[in-house]
Amino acid sequence: MEDTRELKKRLRREYKARGAALTPQYREKADRAILEAVLRDERWQRARSVFLYVSIWTEPDTRTLIDAAFTAGKRVYVPFCCPDRTMKALRIRNVEELRPGTHGIPEPAEDAEAAALGEIDLAVVPCVTATRAGDRLGHGAGYYDRFLRLNGCPTICLCYRALLADRLPTETHDVQMDNVVSD
Repeated sequence: MEDTRELKKRLRREYKARGAALTPQYREKADRAILEAVLRDERWQRARSVFLYVSIWTEPDTRTLIDAAFTAGKRVYVPFCCPDRTMKALRIRNVEELRPGTHGIPEPAEDAEAAALGEIDLAVVPCVTATRAGDRLGHGAGYYDRFLRLNGCPTICLCYRALLADRLPTETHDVQMDNVVSD
């Protein structure tokens, strides 16, 4: 019988392949629907400080959401991955501050202003797949689970409807999402 870690690895491969097969037309339409749903969310509307991932690969687009946060006057923080496999929330004032960082993911300069513990009002989190109930399968490095456990902020996970799972294996260190937004 497959253990949980091996099952997660297999599911990551399967859902990454499904994500890679999504058409540009589907992504564009789905990205618009996801953006509109997040902008309607009360937690988003109330949040003064937001932590947003910078989308890459097959993830729902967050660039428009980052722009919307700036327009709304929110403080915008994005992930910075540290060599010790932890993550910091560093503030950006525009997307031009981002440069390729860990795993090719756009990041701010390491000396950018860090969010104080408890400052983030809402975290928008990526996934490979998720369930509507809030179980999330990330890329497997554990950065988000460690960060979210430490910060304890409300969470929204973005997941294309085509990549939603009915059930996912979970472990004690996995942080459940407060809400999963899809198209």
